[in-house]
Amino acid sequence: MAIEAHATAKYVRTSAQKAGLVMDLIRGRDVNRALATLQFARKGISYDIAKLLRSAIANAQQKDGFGGDVDRLFVSACYANQGPSMKRIRPAPMGRAFRVVKRTAHLTVRVTERPLAIAAAPAPRARAKASAPAASAPDATSPAGRKKRATGQAAAPATKTTKKK
Repeated sequence: MAIEAHATAKYVRTSAQKAGLVMDLIRGRDVNRALATLQFARKGISYDIAKLLRSAIANAQQKDGFGGDVDRLFVSACYANQGPSMKRIRPAPMGRAFRVVKRTAHLTVRVTERPLAIAAAPAPRARAKASAPAASAPDATSPAGRKKRATGQAAAPATKTTKKK
């Protein structure tokens, strides 16, 4: 049975759409490669997602039955849901007011342990026939072999012709 753990960060001050773009980069990758991807991502939210991923890895290590090998963990699911939006008012010309919406997001990262791959025993190889024809000898299906069979004589080997000056 594979170990599965998750971590959630709520009310992160970014939009769910921006966080989802970075989450798409790490979904399905092993955790070491995902952390390296987040380190070099050029988005501000990648720091928060990396922190969340480290938390999910730590949660998996604390579960009973964990094998102890972090290299077997991979990001099985990660998503960003929209959180509550803060509405603010910005003054506008001629006594009007514009609404500013400051969005938040709830981020979730789920890691799962890959099952161990058990190697199957190799299948026994079939023995080659001792009377197998040589590779250079023409067989009955090649044009040279059909000619040999039709005329009753050996087919002449193909030679390269050169042009003399």
